[in-house]
Amino acid sequence: MSSDIILLVILGAISIGSALGLLLSRNAIYAALFLVLNFGVGAVFYLILNAPFLAVIQVTVYAGAIMVLFLFVIMLLGAERLSPGENPPGVQYQRPLAIILGVALLVLAAVVLFTRQPIAAASATPPVDSSPLAVGLTLYGPYVFPFEVVSILLLVAMIGAVVLTRNK
Repeated sequence: MSSDIILLVILGAISIGSALGLLLSRNAIYAALFLVLNFGVGAVFYLILNAPFLAVIQVTVYAGAIMVLFLFVIMLLGAERLSPGENPPGVQYQRPLAIILGVALLVLAAVVLFTRQPIAAASATPPVDSSPLAVGLTLYGPYVFPFEVVSILLLVAMIGAVVLTRNK
């Protein structure tokens, strides 16, 4: 086996292990830290795919900012203080929904794996410029409206979190 395949197998095992740790962890803080590990492995995958800008964005935006927000909400709402068998009210539907969505994801992954085109046809496409300048021009060019909608959505979510947690 080549060193690339060995590296991908090791990274895949770490990614699957951290995802299982996220799902099986009884402590919300540990689950969030497993998610940070999974984001880090995703960044390494981006580096392997020769997309360093996306790897840096993965680490700074997801593993940095989003996880700080997750940990803040977990600590603010006290979710880490739930006992292991205790579920908050109104979440009985989540387990069957998660099973259905997991099976749908596996079916979709199987369809993609077994019906994809050969690699030679995929490599005939020209390489995409992933430099920060090209990403910025694309983001603030044709995609400026969706970018601004996402920023407003994040602002509304932040205001909602403040309103939900303020003292009455």
